[in-house]
Amino acid sequence: MLVLLAAFAALPLTLPWLVGRLGPRAFYIAALAPAAGFVHAAILTPQVLAGDTPTESVTWIPQLRLDISMRMDTLGWLMALIVTGVGAFVMLYCRWYFDGKKDGVGLFSATLLAFAGAMYGLVLTDDLIMLVMFWEITSILSYLLIGFYHWRGASRRAALQALLVTTLGGLVMFVGAVIFVVQAGTNSLSQILADYAAPGSALAANPIIDVAIVLLLVGALSKSAIFPFHFWLPGAMAAPTPVSAYLHAAAMVKAGIYLIARVAPFFALAAPWRPIVITLGVFTMLLGGIQALRETDLKRILAFGTVSQLGLLTAILGYGTRDAALAGITLLLAHALFKSSLFLVVGVIDRQLSTRDINELSGVGRQAPTLATAATLAVASMVGFVPMLGFLGKEAALSALLESNGEPWGTIALVGIVVGSVLTTAYGLRFLWGAFATKKDADGTPRPKTAWPDPPLGFLASPVILATLSLLLGFAAPWLDRALSGYADQAAPGEYPYHLALWHGWEPALFLSLGSIALGVVLFAYARRTGKTPRRLLTFTAADVYNLSLRGLARLAVWTTTFTQRGSLPVYVGTIFVVFVAAEGTALLASPQWRMELDAWQTPWQLVVAPIMIIAGLIAVRARKRYTGVVLVSVTGLGMVILFATSGAPDLALTQVLIETVTLVAFALVLRRIPARLGEHNASVWPVARAVLAIAVGATMAMVAMVATGARIHEPISTAFPELAYDIGHGKNVVNVALVDLRGWDTMGELSVLILAATGVASLVFVTHRSDLLSRAISPLPTGLTRTRRPLVETAAGPRPRASAPDSTRQAWLVGGARVRPENRSIMLEVVVRILFHSIIVVSIYLLFAGHNLPGGGFAGGLVAGMALVMRYVAGGRYELGAAAPTDAGRLLGAGMTLAIGCAVIPLLFGAAPLTSYFWEADIPVLGHVEFVTSTIFDVGVYLVVVGLVLDVLRSLGGEVDRQAQELREAQASGASPAVSPRGVSAP
Repeated sequence: MLVLLAAFAALPLTLPWLVGRLGPRAFYIAALAPAAGFVHAAILTPQVLAGDTPTESVTWIPQLRLDISMRMDTLGWLMALIVTGVGAFVMLYCRWYFDGKKDGVGLFSATLLAFAGAMYGLVLTDDLIMLVMFWEITSILSYLLIGFYHWRGASRRAALQALLVTTLGGLVMFVGAVIFVVQAGTNSLSQILADYAAPGSALAANPIIDVAIVLLLVGALSKSAIFPFHFWLPGAMAAPTPVSAYLHAAAMVKAGIYLIARVAPFFALAAPWRPIVITLGVFTMLLGGIQALRETDLKRILAFGTVSQLGLLTAILGYGTRDAALAGITLLLAHALFKSSLFLVVGVIDRQLSTRDINELSGVGRQAPTLATAATLAVASMVGFVPMLGFLGKEAALSALLESNGEPWGTIALVGIVVGSVLTTAYGLRFLWGAFATKKDADGTPRPKTAWPDPPLGFLASPVILATLSLLLGFAAPWLDRALSGYADQAAPGEYPYHLALWHGWEPALFLSLGSIALGVVLFAYARRTGKTPRRLLTFTAADVYNLSLRGLARLAVWTTTFTQRGSLPVYVGTIFVVFVAAEGTALLASPQWRMELDAWQTPWQLVVAPIMIIAGLIAVRARKRYTGVVLVSVTGLGMVILFATSGAPDLALTQVLIETVTLVAFALVLRRIPARLGEHNASVWPVARAVLAIAVGATMAMVAMVATGARIHEPISTAFPELAYDIGHGKNVVNVALVDLRGWDTMGELSVLILAATGVASLVFVTHRSDLLSRAISPLPTGLTRTRRPLVETAAGPRPRASAPDSTRQAWLVGGARVRPENRSIMLEVVVRILFHSIIVVSIYLLFAGHNLPGGGFAGGLVAGMALVMRYVAGGRYELGAAAPTDAGRLLGAGMTLAIGCAVIPLLFGAAPLTSYFWEADIPVLGHVEFVTSTIFDVGVYLVVVGLVLDVLRSLGGEVDRQAQELREAQASGASPAVSPRGVSAP
């Protein structure tokens, strides 16, 4: 089971490549993983049915008692067969459904197979926390699958709706799972249920467990589209039909039903259980059935029919008796087969005719008898017609509720299911009539037949086989009874345990079943003759409430933002400083005693540098030009470089000087688009208040620093860092080893912040799209400019393409130099950059790999590489930057973060703690003694993130602002409306 789970995780990674090579035929390979899972579960059938439960477990995070554990009892065995068997048929069906299509098919196949793997893990895991993790993975993957047609607004909205609803339910469920784990002291779901069911159980007597049960139910009901969460499922019909056939018939919506089935035999007598599952289950069945009669889209008829059937399963499985459990699990299997078959039938019709509207279909049944027969078998199973599998489950359910001896919830469930069965028959017949019957006009004249192109035989195979199984398993009632009784026997049996059979005699359940079918036929015939459809009970729907809630949330967010974000930077900074002074000042004044250890100075350099920093700060306050203020503020930063360097912190000094330089460049880029003088548009107000606040902040910070130096009462942990750095990290540079090993989690968090900052800056500047196209923008340059030799020559009129003297070696120094405005060009700067760029890149790589033992590291190396890119941009403009880094900055950021996360995750696969590093050393000929620590890979990730950050800043604040300014100049020169505003923001 664990090997299969790993295969489900690995194979999707290859599918995009396989689809690119094989096209839709790659789905044959994709079907191998679920087919292998089906075969494995089938092989284990004798062992499972004998009561021997196969288990596998691997410890993952011992501190959290988190295990990747798999347990295949009867329920898990059946769900594994459904998930893998139907999944394999859907994969084969996709080969024909996507025939001739290319866009997005590779990603779709990988996502669908990954979803199948997540479902396989969900139904077999015995770890409750792992179940929640698989649960949320299915929500995310279903979001991608439902939104496959991402260029359609309806698909995006449906995907987001499904994600929000199911994820919200999953989060509530997670809280319930944590309560169970804490109260029971174990993650094992089977152990929790056994402890709960034990006589005199303290767990069952704990009132907080009832709260946890309700929280689990919220997750299950939201996942299985039970009222009031039912509305996301019909909207999800915007997905491709294979998604509907798998996720919304056999997999995703079955997750909630599976969880109810898993715990119902144990929790059925809990106070909140039956009122919730019976009431909501019956109401959902009736609601979905009524709405299915109002729809004209075949897929939406099935969607609301699915909602109705899920309500039926919730009520039956949730009732919790032995006979109800047997009936429910039989209906669970039947529903997976007939509903997936029906969705696939609709997919064939839609693919062949490009319509699902029953008003546009006529005479299809006579032209497609095989397809019509398969659909008829599936509908017959859905309505409970003998001898279909659905009949076995429906009769068992009615018998189980009749045996409730007047128990109120049993009576409510019985009445609701009988009425719901009437609706099921009616909308089942409506589906068959709408898809295959020959329609007539108002005057009784038959409509022209819809032309039917015969589909490939392979396209019909999956729906036909699934529908046929619904028939064959009906005749296998005795075997099914023995196979499924292992699950049903977990609940308390009645006086006469029920057995599945096609004939139990003339009993009440049979008459109720036949009566509901007869009334359903009458209801359908009446609706057809009169043309009437059921009216809505209310003037609004649950989807309307959802949309209203979203709009209300958006308005609240706008109001909150308007109230708190006034657009004034001084207000924001002043608020932060006031809170700082108030909070820290209160803490200082409330302290019973202060202990300070102060020295006048530690090195003579401090006496030289500190006054310069103070004077620069005072002059910066009086500066009237923005750039002057920025340079003066940078003086204080450069002063810190000297203080770090003379205090034995060369790494900090190196990083500080690079940060100051990059920051100065970023400020310079921004200052181009704002007024040069301070107060030109908005003069400073309240100067006295600002001065008082500034003095208060400085004094408070000084007091905090002085008090903090004498407040320590224990030996600092940092005193052990040199030894730990050498023994654990195998490095002599304590700072770098701490960043990538000893305190790696902190660094990973900082990388996340950097990526968010870069993304935020780019999104504000690029406005309409996140990706940049500068690396592709070299193509408009003069012919030959992108070649290796760059055949430009210097002339009196500036650089020109070489038209004569082919042996001349006089060429342009930089690729983008020809696109720089003449007044901004500097040949000397181009020469210097051309000579130094590659050397600086080499130095940055040296700092990267030398940082483990010498000053440097990924952060410093990345900043040095960033400075090289700054040089190329300053000398050659945005086109030169595109030539220097012909890739998207987002890819560098993503690659760096992926490496960092990989260094955290991969050790877990070997049973080690996250970010555990490994050390190799060897004597290699020529190279000599070589040592390598895996934390170097983490440092490479840091390097890439920093380079990506600098590149992102240059392309957004630099290149994109340049482009917007150029468009503005061109528009002003032509007298047209500018495409950008004077502030560099795209006009609407």
